[in-house]
Amino acid sequence: MKIAFHGAARTVTGSKHLLTLKNGRRILLDCGMFQGMGKETDVLNRTWGFDPMQIDYMILSHAHIDHSGLIPKLVKEGFGGNIYCTPATKELATVLLEDSAGIQMDDVKYINKRRAAEGQPYLKPLYDEEDAKIAATHFVEVDYGQWFTIEEGVELLFTDAGHIIGSAVVHVKITEDGKTEQLTFSGDVGRYRDVILKSPEVFPQADYIILESTYGNSLHDLHKPTLDQLLQWIEKTCLQKKGKLIIPAFSVGRTQEILYALNQLDLERRLPEVAYFVDSPLSIKATEIVKRYPEYFNDTIQKVLKTDQDPFAFPGLKYIKTVDESKLLNFRNEPCVIISASGMAEAGRVKHHINNTVENSRNSILLTGYCEPNSLGAKLQQAGRKEVNIFGVSREIHAEVGSIRSMSAHGDFEDLSQFLSCQDTDKIKKLFLVHGEYEVQEDFKERLIRKGFKDVIIPEMHFEVGLV
Repeated sequence: MKIAFHGAARTVTGSKHLLTLKNGRRILLDCGMFQGMGKETDVLNRTWGFDPMQIDYMILSHAHIDHSGLIPKLVKEGFGGNIYCTPATKELATVLLEDSAGIQMDDVKYINKRRAAEGQPYLKPLYDEEDAKIAATHFVEVDYGQWFTIEEGVELLFTDAGHIIGSAVVHVKITEDGKTEQLTFSGDVGRYRDVILKSPEVFPQADYIILESTYGNSLHDLHKPTLDQLLQWIEKTCLQKKGKLIIPAFSVGRTQEILYALNQLDLERRLPEVAYFVDSPLSIKATEIVKRYPEYFNDTIQKVLKTDQDPFAFPGLKYIKTVDESKLLNFRNEPCVIISASGMAEAGRVKHHINNTVENSRNSILLTGYCEPNSLGAKLQQAGRKEVNIFGVSREIHAEVGSIRSMSAHGDFEDLSQFLSCQDTDKIKKLFLVHGEYEVQEDFKERLIRKGFKDVIIPEMHFEVGLV
């Protein structure tokens, strides 16, 4: 058995890991889109490092686009097998992929207007909405907690990763030459103190582990409650400066966490009476899907549900559905809060809102999660930066830019250590660090070695190694 890393290798996006068995069968773990990689992004998303037609089947850890976003392209270019995932992931990924196709079409159309004026050739999207719909027909549901036989010699188990609704840690048992070994792929590991979801589950002993490392050398700020930080930004921006507070947020996970926090402030009678908008059709659909899986919620929110039928809604909240409604927000002069995708501010409607607010000092932009270093979100946060490029146009930064680190859905160093605590380090033959920045991974590797893991590898792009 061999494994090759074709994405999320010394970077945080584009998760793709390819298992090749001795009999030639190929299993792809995730098929994520690269995001926020600057000029390299498009090239990376058009280059596989393998032939899609030779992949026999795929296993999807969760629905986030950096893990699922290239599935329609994979199918479009010849993949014909099943894609195994949890029921919630199937439901979420279906709407996320169609939305991704729509965003690509809209963004390309917007960018091509400028390219045409400059005499440059038109860009084409990676796939369209029809491609996304066709790809969704390949999804096959597998529930948590039961070993599922994919084919002779290959078994699959999903355990709850606690990252977003439906997120799974992937466990694959491979039997070759009469010997059975287990490879565990963490996907994205959630928080053990998440405000909505249950904690990551304990999992069976593995021989090989592929582990995400986004926050492998840091701890989240738990000393400043999210509620209080959100309230401070709303009061400062909307009440004091009479401006707009723009909150880039991933449609799945982060948007629901923000809405839950705002609802809590309302229940505590602390939420300022200003207009609140969720400007993302995808976020609307995703929130409805999340509500359909209350069994994945933790004990705290289960108690809230006994007295509050909808913990993601409150008076004054309005969902924006149409493009025309979204554009009208740009002409709004009254103070308001706009929550919109994407979380890294790389695409979608939030990019247009930032484009229209970043040069006004009354406004604020509040980042609520990890941003790839080359993404617009990360550039906005760079100390001393005076301008950013948005849709090919330079914009001066006059709006106040901030972040709330405590809202990350990724586990920090302590969470990742707790996640691994169920494993006997002497039985782990190799541990691969993926989904992280290289400097963070180097630090995390040293910490893991001190904890007893003997062979920790940080694979580079397209690195392949035999597992023996």
